[in-house]
Amino acid sequence: MKVVILCGGMGTRLREETEYKPKPMVEIGGKPILWHIMKLYSHYGYNDFVLALGYKGSIIKDYFLNYRLYNSSFNIKIGGEDGIRYYQSVKENWNVTLVDTGLDSMTGYRLKSCSSYIDTERFMLTYGDAVSDVNIKELVEFHEKQKTIGTVTGVYPPSRFGDLEFSGNKVLNFKEKLKDSENKYPINGGFFVFNRSFLDLIPDDKNCDLERDPMKKLTDAGELSFYRHTGFWQCMDTYRDYINLNDLWNENPQWKLWE
Repeated sequence: MKVVILCGGMGTRLREETEYKPKPMVEIGGKPILWHIMKLYSHYGYNDFVLALGYKGSIIKDYFLNYRLYNSSFNIKIGGEDGIRYYQSVKENWNVTLVDTGLDSMTGYRLKSCSSYIDTERFMLTYGDAVSDVNIKELVEFHEKQKTIGTVTGVYPPSRFGDLEFSGNKVLNFKEKLKDSENKYPINGGFFVFNRSFLDLIPDDKNCDLERDPMKKLTDAGELSFYRHTGFWQCMDTYRDYINLNDLWNENPQWKLWE
């Protein structure tokens, strides 16, 4: 099954990092967040990726063109018969298709632009800026049982601020940055599964936002299922998120399910 990752956004709220690189290439623990996302899918046996590129997409192309160079030690001989000898082999067995989908395109059009590279009955889709410990195998099995065109993963991220319980003008309880999924609505965490027929619902329009018209068509038809994930999920939306995720990588990277 193909895994499509949206990698084209400009990441304006993370300008400290994205001024010189696309958001999916912002690093956690010395590796792009895109790498972390791909490692999760690969952990569950999904190794066939389609990357929808946009802003500074050439940097992502360069990374994969030189993947072995960036991820192993090597010896290079200069002069005479030039050559490179690698001292490690890479662990990843990935098939990666990189698709230019336009600089200013919206997410719906980016996915539509990848249509000709999606040759499987079903495919997965996610954003290139969030990590999670979502069980991809269970997600796919859930989607197949629902028999709907699409499935979205709903997540319950921790509050950025302290939650207050109150009565009248009195605070009853102050809960600092706790996750309380029972009292919250979930948000769209990405990690979608779609039948290929979903692509026919997306207009050939650069201004098409995936989360608007195409998703509304699914919800109006009762064709979008909800997969509940109450485990770890965190996006990299701001510089604060960047610092937090790098701290977590050093302390307890809950999304690191691979060896």
